[in-house]
Amino acid sequence: MIFPWDLKQGSSMDDMSVNKELDMWIEQLYECRQLKENQVQELCERAKEILQKESNVLELSCPVTVCGDVHGQFYDLMELFKIGGKPPDTNYLFMGDYVDRGYYSVETVTLLVCLKVRFRERITILRGNHETRQLTHVYGFYDECLMKYGNSNVWKYFTDLFDYLPLTALVDNQILCLHGGLSPSIVTLENIRAIDRLQEVPHEGPMCDLLWSDPDDHYGWDISLRGAGYTFGQDISETFNHANSLTLISRAHQMEMEGFSWCHDKNVVTIFSAPNYCYRCGNKAAIMELEDTLKCSFQQFDPAPRKQKPHFSWPAPDYLL
Repeated sequence: MIFPWDLKQGSSMDDMSVNKELDMWIEQLYECRQLKENQVQELCERAKEILQKESNVLELSCPVTVCGDVHGQFYDLMELFKIGGKPPDTNYLFMGDYVDRGYYSVETVTLLVCLKVRFRERITILRGNHETRQLTHVYGFYDECLMKYGNSNVWKYFTDLFDYLPLTALVDNQILCLHGGLSPSIVTLENIRAIDRLQEVPHEGPMCDLLWSDPDDHYGWDISLRGAGYTFGQDISETFNHANSLTLISRAHQMEMEGFSWCHDKNVVTIFSAPNYCYRCGNKAAIMELEDTLKCSFQQFDPAPRKQKPHFSWPAPDYLL
């Protein structure tokens, strides 16, 4: 399919050929049919070229639809696109955790990366705490790649790509979007911009905190029971937002029974986009739609009708991860 931006001045026949191939891959992936190993390798190399040019604080404009964790629940991602609109008709910002837990991490992350490469101005994908070599080795993605491809090459292609994912996005200079939360090492957005993100997520430090921290009912900072990152109180989020002229911190990382939850006197909102998390938690999912005026509204959705269960399973959920 040819879109208006495909015809912009300077587009070559090679670009058109690549886009045609990407369109074929996307249609295949929408049917939950994985790409070949060499196609995944090619896709990840193209994605690296795009992502390495993006800032740690990627600047976006409204309108945009903000999404939380999807965790390999492919058919629930299809429900998300049903209510939010398919790319490129809708601008999307995904805040990480594309893999692990669900049965279809391979198809889910491949589709999202393919959409990013095809519609780079229309979709943003940030890094979550599960976009790491360590966690994917334990919580399903590594084993799924082995089972579906017979080796770990696809796992390596994607985990190498994860190092390139941006850490945060800033919508209209007012809403900071990220996977986890704040860090005692980060006072300004310039501190985030200064992070060298092209690495496996460290076990501590500001990059780790952005992907692992959580808001809390207590004031100040505290050590997180997750074993990485911190918890932070309303005083911390209010101070950070004021210092950086922000109106809101949007984050994911925690399951919410209604799919979203406000806290810290609406200085922070949590969005979770995996309904019936791990196919057993019974929660709704949600997306947040930001209009041109920065007015936010939420769309909740239930899980997709269950397909036949695959003949495999991943470790039982650890709710702290």
